Amino acid sequence: MIVTNSVNGKTCSSEVEPRTLLVDFLREELGLTGTKVGCNSGACGVCSVLVDGKTTKSCQILAVETEGQKITTIEGLVSSGELHPLQSSFWENFAVQNGFSTPGTIIALTELLNNNPEPSEIEIKDWLRGNLTRETGYEQVVASVLSAASKMAGKEAEGTQQSNGSYIGSSVKTRDTGKLVTGEGEFIADMELPGMLHAAILQSPVAHAVIHGIDTSEAEAMPGVVRVFTAKDTGNVMPMPVIWIPPFTESHFLPHPSGIVPGSHTVFATDRVRFAGDQLAAVVAETRQQAYDALAKIKVDYEALPLILDAEEATLPGAPQLHETAPNNIMIHTIFGDKDATDQAIDESEVVVEQRIYNQRMMHNTLEVRGVIGRYDAATQDYTLWANTQIPFPHRLLISLYVLGIPYNKLRVIVPFMGESNGCKGNLYPDTPLVLWMAKELGRPVKWVDTRAGFARNTAQSRDQIQHIKIAGTAEGKLTALSCLAYSNVGAYPVINAPGQPLALIGRSITGAYVIPHSSYEVNVVYTNKVPTAPMRGSGRAEAIFLIERAIEMFARKIGKDPAEVRRMNMVQPDQFPFENGLGWTYDSGEYATALDMALDKAGYATLEAQKQEARSRGKLLGLGIGSYVAVAGVGNSGKMGGEGLMSGTWGSAYIHVAPSGEVAITTGAQPHGQSQQTTFAQIAAQELQIPMDYVIIKHSDTANPLYYGQASYGSRSLSVEGVAVQKACQMVIKKAKEFAAYLFKMPIEMIEYKEGKVIGIPAPDQAVMTLQQVALMLWFGWDLPEGMDPGLEGSAYFDPKNFNFPFGTHVAIVEIDEETCEVDLVKYIAVDDFGVVINPEVVKGQTYGNIVLGIGQALAEEAKYSPETGQVLSDDLDTYTIPRADWLPKIELYRTETPSPSNPLGVKGAGDVSNPPVAPAMVNAICDALSDFGVTHIDMPVTPEKIWEILRTETVTA
Repeated sequence: MIVTNSVNGKTCSSEVEPRTLLVDFLREELGLTGTKVGCNSGACGVCSVLVDGKTTKSCQILAVETEGQKITTIEGLVSSGELHPLQSSFWENFAVQNGFSTPGTIIALTELLNNNPEPSEIEIKDWLRGNLTRETGYEQVVASVLSAASKMAGKEAEGTQQSNGSYIGSSVKTRDTGKLVTGEGEFIADMELPGMLHAAILQSPVAHAVIHGIDTSEAEAMPGVVRVFTAKDTGNVMPMPVIWIPPFTESHFLPHPSGIVPGSHTVFATDRVRFAGDQLAAVVAETRQQAYDALAKIKVDYEALPLILDAEEATLPGAPQLHETAPNNIMIHTIFGDKDATDQAIDESEVVVEQRIYNQRMMHNTLEVRGVIGRYDAATQDYTLWANTQIPFPHRLLISLYVLGIPYNKLRVIVPFMGESNGCKGNLYPDTPLVLWMAKELGRPVKWVDTRAGFARNTAQSRDQIQHIKIAGTAEGKLTALSCLAYSNVGAYPVINAPGQPLALIGRSITGAYVIPHSSYEVNVVYTNKVPTAPMRGSGRAEAIFLIERAIEMFARKIGKDPAEVRRMNMVQPDQFPFENGLGWTYDSGEYATALDMALDKAGYATLEAQKQEARSRGKLLGLGIGSYVAVAGVGNSGKMGGEGLMSGTWGSAYIHVAPSGEVAITTGAQPHGQSQQTTFAQIAAQELQIPMDYVIIKHSDTANPLYYGQASYGSRSLSVEGVAVQKACQMVIKKAKEFAAYLFKMPIEMIEYKEGKVIGIPAPDQAVMTLQQVALMLWFGWDLPEGMDPGLEGSAYFDPKNFNFPFGTHVAIVEIDEETCEVDLVKYIAVDDFGVVINPEVVKGQTYGNIVLGIGQALAEEAKYSPETGQVLSDDLDTYTIPRADWLPKIELYRTETPSPSNPLGVKGAGDVSNPPVAPAMVNAICDALSDFGVTHIDMPVTPEKIWEILRTETVTA
């Protein structure tokens, strides 16, 4: 069928299949890949385009339906090389993080400004209901629209780029953002290679069953199918490895042929499936559509087995067993702290509060699903992997050494632009080495991009911990003891580093910001028939801080004391640092009470009762909740992490090269996917080298770059570990430049200074002076070098911190609950955080907004739901898994204190995910405060109107 329309001002006439969606037509036929695919249900808005000026979800309309119409995509907003005001405002106002949702959001807002040139914040947030962009937190998006509206009205509109006269601490405009606001950034789904095939992977629809047979004959006969693979073909592919083995307890992992590490699931299930999502087969075809058409023709003969989904119930006698190696389904059982002393202290305490808490299972639900492209060169025996992963170097090592059994230097891993991760793209999944293996088998590149439903079934989920807690203290409010017995649901298999979340990250963090003399954490990490779990933004710290912040709130309510005052009297004091919390962490620095007091002041805590009375007059129940936190960050010291059981180093690394022309290229082991390390690391280098930032290039995301190994980005570590390695590399260059200058100037090294990008001989500063570029050129010539000095101005630097760093803060939420509808309205949110020294304040704001919105989502709505009968994931799309939208939120107020960390020379602390842990407890504390007159002490998340209605109905009936 021929369709003729206008696309970005050009008439286009094309032959398309009647079933072709507009989004596929734009992307595949016209190459306009700025329009993204996120959900195929119209829920996320990343596929938004304008059709005759109206915002249209291009995944919900056929291409043939646009006959004779005008279509505008993100590429069409650029006019004569000039960005549209919205595009430039998004860049200037730091509204772009990973950029995957940016094109669709800008397109939708274009219609808004065309129809309403002066929208209010409320109108903007209401318009944004059709576009999810949780990772941005929406706040900077709204600011961008207001700025663009001013520009379009001919008014002055300044962005938030600020300078304090130094690169450190300045909000320098982020790099690569120009490509993201114009749709030029190439994500994994946008990539095409010559001769490329497409794969579709069959996932088990049942959660626990014996496999009696798989019939692929009908699929193999489908048009375009090249090959169908099952477990009978992949016997030589080793299972996924596990690299976190706790050394202090008994564990029950699966075996691995290497004999070095334990194993996990195989690329295809063999005789048994253990969760609804287990991989069974893969179809490789000439097109993606052909692959999925054929996938539906595969027939599997299952014999259903009993299933278990609850971690606590899985440990009981008679529960279905998942693995022979793990009696009672317990993968790990361990205890942190002195359990006997803690139990005794609880028994001897005046006041004890007990509570069962369920920290619900969540889905990362990134708008960009996971994808992989594999290529094999038979002539050189080289493999190339493109993947949207946080961990390119670990992928290279783990796949080569433990899965495919190939030389490390035969595998290259490249990460293109990557949509948000929230932690789920920091794992090794069976589909990734499988695609590489299939590429070799078939002699052609193979591409696999997941579906939204597939993502829900096979991408690691998180949280899912049952906690039985006891908190004890005096009637005056002094805490004496805290204990927790936990059941952590690891799912059907352990993901590579999954044991770290329910072990150290929770177990050593449960005392939060408080001095508690006796504490213990006992945990069973349990196999069930759910999707495997792995770290999520705030990993471990989120579960621990929710535990202590709910516990201290309930304790204060029981003794009739002000929850803020109970917190204040138990917080670690400034003169107690470095402070050992009794569970293994040594907090580096902080003024915890200062952050608490600032947050309460900004929230109007002194007038809380008046606020409640005013709300009551409107039929609303108002509540205020506090979430104070301290969170371990800066994952490094390698020795400490090894002591926890991580079979990897966690040092940072950087390679620096100063070209003869003066440009400085630095390769980092960090992998940016929204953290803007391309910018912040360049700020560090420019500051250290005292040169213009434009001279600095940051290389990353390609294992072929000149770096031995990079540890990647996770655990709020990039700036404080990898960033310090960048700083050290710059210092190495300066040192060599000074040594070379001392030789040329015939002066002692003590008489050479480095200033304003130059080496200067102090006795003759006008004559004995060279720029860094001149030094690099002379060293490149290598004509006259001192004894023992090599040519070139380059080298590698490493940083392995002696301790972690510990950002902290207090968040306050104020909610109103409608007595009739039981809807929760977040009316005010205050966040006071301390990330130590901040390199780029607006970048950190963006990360903080995203953390807060994720926490609000957990408190109010987000939950991975399963069928108790079949074990199938019920929340497998963005209609059944609720993510916060812009109109949920008030204006979020961010404030910072600054307490430098002594753990690294920059004084920085982690910021990437650490501001997430206080959010959910602040929200739930606020809700419980609002419902306190009804005797409510705790509600498990997500706190939905249905749960509140049931509480109020029960209270009314009882009364």
